[in-house]
Amino acid sequence: MGATPFAFTSRPEILGTFGVVASTHWLATAAGMATLEKGGNAFDAAVATGFALQVVEPHLNGPAGDVPIIFYSKRDRHVRVVCGQGTAPAGATIEHYRGLGLDMVPGTGHLPAVVPGSFDAWMIMLRDYGTLRLADVLEYAIGYAADGYAMVPRVADAIANVAGLFRQEWPTSAAIYLKNGAPPAHFARFRNPALAETYRRILREAEAAGGDRQAQIEAARRAWYKGFVAEAIDRFFRIPVMDTSGRRHAGVLTGADMAAWQATYERPATYDYHGYTVCKTGPWGQGPVFLQQLALLRDVPIAGMAYDGPDFVHWVVEAAKLAFADREAFYGDPDFVRVPMEHLLSDTYNAARRRLIGPQASLELRPGSIPGYGGKVDQGAAARGRIGFDTILQGVGEPTSQVSPARSPSGEPVIGPDGRMAGDTCHIDIIDKWGNMVSATPSGGWLQSSPAVPELGFSVTTRGQMFWLDADHPAALAPKRRPRTTLTPSFALRGGQPYMAFGTPGGDQQDQWSLTFFLRHVHHGLNLQEAIEAPMFHSEGFPSSFYPRGMKPGGLPMEDRFPKATVDELQRRGHRVQLTGDWSISRLSAATRDGEFLKAAANPRFMQGYAAGR
Repeated sequence: MGATPFAFTSRPEILGTFGVVASTHWLATAAGMATLEKGGNAFDAAVATGFALQVVEPHLNGPAGDVPIIFYSKRDRHVRVVCGQGTAPAGATIEHYRGLGLDMVPGTGHLPAVVPGSFDAWMIMLRDYGTLRLADVLEYAIGYAADGYAMVPRVADAIANVAGLFRQEWPTSAAIYLKNGAPPAHFARFRNPALAETYRRILREAEAAGGDRQAQIEAARRAWYKGFVAEAIDRFFRIPVMDTSGRRHAGVLTGADMAAWQATYERPATYDYHGYTVCKTGPWGQGPVFLQQLALLRDVPIAGMAYDGPDFVHWVVEAAKLAFADREAFYGDPDFVRVPMEHLLSDTYNAARRRLIGPQASLELRPGSIPGYGGKVDQGAAARGRIGFDTILQGVGEPTSQVSPARSPSGEPVIGPDGRMAGDTCHIDIIDKWGNMVSATPSGGWLQSSPAVPELGFSVTTRGQMFWLDADHPAALAPKRRPRTTLTPSFALRGGQPYMAFGTPGGDQQDQWSLTFFLRHVHHGLNLQEAIEAPMFHSEGFPSSFYPRGMKPGGLPMEDRFPKATVDELQRRGHRVQLTGDWSISRLSAATRDGEFLKAAANPRFMQGYAAGR
């Protein structure tokens, strides 16, 4: 085993027996815990937490966003996935976008919209596995929107970054977020009355269906996808708006697209690793890349490496480069593209891939070759997206407007190849006293990515920017296809029993940070909080999933808390290290059912995430 686990963490690992909730904002965690306290189960609490996050982290997710969910039901005794990733509209063809003079789907505006999937995903899980009424789980979100909440600095700063765009091009967003013409101050009390009224109207229409709980949920689904919400989105998308192309475009998403879609249940993709079975979404998301990294590292002596040492970082980063290169070559919506998952996770394939990892950092994109599978891989991504220092970009990365604080070891600022700090969104982990467990990663509908629909009070997902305008690419744009999302909750069984729900925001980094957390917990004995707080890193050596799809060969952002000897050795091995500050990378949370106790932990970075339980 490597280094001794931490003697000190910024907060304790939570232990309890009644229930635990962890999320990326303390107000959402409080909503989830309050739902458990009033008799709800983990599914009820997850819905309440998810809707609360839409209000208090509007720069990271929204009501018209996307969400994949992985859960374990004590009743059914198996793990399932809820796919809350909406599909491309009927009018979203490569020919249409090429005809507009575009070679990439813009990162903002109306054109990258797909069907917003999060509402239906939460509703079908609440209907089929929850116990409470819709009013019970929506009350916290409505309260925060109507009565206000303290806007944390990262939200206020995100609004300030796009204030000029709002004033000049997106007046519907300015009306919500620029009260009196100015962005909100840090910790100002902020209200969104239009959003509060949207949810109140959903409830009125639901309760008009009668007293039956399921009938009310079905009425809410109709109101969203076939009623006033879909109608408002349809009208607004006929109006051209400015996007990252520098021109104004109308959207292609229609009410008919929304009416034709619904969330679905799926079986998870799985991989067995040292007594654990890890469960992820299918290859319509990047989730299986976590499993591929495990397959590459299975026979590597991770336990004998210090968790903050150069060998550990080198092996994890080099495995990530190979797995993510395979993501580029093979992953897409399996309803349309043949994805060879069994082969990609096989011992024989990964043994051959593992031999590509040498003592020096690879600076190449090296996807594997599987006859009869795969498509064109964009090798030109490294030449795109080079941005000057300290630049604010609209439409870049996740959630499409961030500044990188990264520094080189000599202290100069370094901005990522796609102009962003590590991507961001939200995450939720919940376990109840009955043993139900939920891991969810809600995202999309970011306030800075598309203009707010005026009568609804929220923006619409821009997840379609992850499609490629190349028919030979496995993630090519086509009607009814799911974009290859980066959203990737995680779930693990230990000895065949449900053990851990975990995950993080972070775009392409999600299945790197979560993997590092998992390896440190499994191999180095760090508890949940210790593994979350340990210094973090990730690779930038593959194309970003987000506009403008840049990559940085050899790029290795690392927190400053790594030992200098580790940084020096990694540089000697050819890694292009970027120091990012002491507490700057990842927003992990996790919850476990470990013997007679429930445990939970959350990220202290950025002073928002919290775990609670009793």
